[in-house]
Amino acid sequence: MSNQTATKENTLVGGWSSYGPLSAEDKKVFDEALNGFVGVTYTPESVAKQIVAGTNYRFKCEASMPPAMVVWEAIVEIYAPLDGRPHIVSISRI
Repeated sequence: MSNQTATKENTLVGGWSSYGPLSAEDKKVFDEALNGFVGVTYTPESVAKQIVAGTNYRFKCEASMPPAMVVWEAIVEIYAPLDGRPHIVSISRI
């Protein structure tokens, strides 16, 4: 191992990355998958990814249901296929 600081994440093939900040592409996937979703408002704060035949995303979000001031955390799981539109797989309150 060199004396340089590692800058790339060490993940196993097919394994999940650590949660980190969203890129512009991550935000685009999130927005496309939730387009037309009504009721609860989800604001992504960080994301973990798993590369498979496409990409699985776990967005850690702040959730709220306007006009109430109640806020909670949730994980929004999205699958983005290699060809096609990303879609919600599950939403879990944490």
